[in-house]
Amino acid sequence: MDEGRRITGAARDQLAAELKAAYEGGASIRSIAESTGRSYGFVHHILTEAGVTLRRRGGDTRSKPSS
Repeated sequence: MDEGRRITGAARDQLAAELKAAYEGGASIRSIAESTGRSYGFVHHILTEAGVTLRRRGGDTRSKPSS
């Protein structure tokens, strides 16, 4: 991937779809940013632009029911 290069049009749409799938699959914004060579802010912006509902900070803090 071309780190730091401006991305527009269909390429941006494709990247947004890939980042959305990764985030919705459980990856954090920080881990996505690291793996793509993009900044946290860039990834956050692309996800919100793509209509993703962002998780709250700290991950899943609800306790699991004991069986």
